[in-house]
Amino acid sequence: MDLVDLWRPTGRAELDLVAAARWRAWPPRLPDQPIFYPVANRWYATKIAREWNVPAGGVGFVTRFRVRRDFLARYPVQQAGGREVLEHWVPAEDLDEFNANIVGAIVCEAEYRGPVADAEFDLAEARLGRPLPAAWRRYLQGGSWWRSGVLGDTSLTLHTPSETLEAHDHNAVIGEDGSRGRLAFDLGRDPAPVVDVDGVPVASDAEQFVARVEAGDLSR
Repeated sequence: MDLVDLWRPTGRAELDLVAAARWRAWPPRLPDQPIFYPVANRWYATKIAREWNVPAGGVGFVTRFRVRRDFLARYPVQQAGGREVLEHWVPAEDLDEFNANIVGAIVCEAEYRGPVADAEFDLAEARLGRPLPAAWRRYLQGGSWWRSGVLGDTSLTLHTPSETLEAHDHNAVIGEDGSRGRLAFDLGRDPAPVVDVDGVPVASDAEQFVARVEAGDLSR
């Protein structure tokens, strides 16, 4: 069976409806939504999720699913901007048939969140008894930040400041990596490196860690 990978950026309400459909179908369009727009690459889906869904609802998701190629041929790729801005235009009345040609589950590959308030950082730092790295605050207070999902060959979940835990040896746990377990800032060092559960460095400091997350590469 010849299949095509497609992506779709979405918000919380639509993703909840997909989950209610057991991750097998997209919900019907609203009256003011005559077209369903799956996109042709993850880069474009991520751009929309971060630049539109997050500002609109505080969270944005990137999903991936597979459709039979012969069916998708009815809806040629449309270039809606730059070279990578590629999407398919599926009329709302065709969505039931489109869903019937999805093979396998719709997968949520990434979740992005909106800016974290100063108050949440301040409370976390008071609890930890020391400040979190400035570059970490800048990242979580930017336009959007990686919350969870598939990153390269592993999975990664990052914590909000209120979820950040203090472990032994001044380590502030900031997330979990599917291949390394807990990730933490070693706040006993300056600059604070990011280390795994065994104390092995993952990044020399917060700035390098953020750069690696944004590049989609936490490989050893």
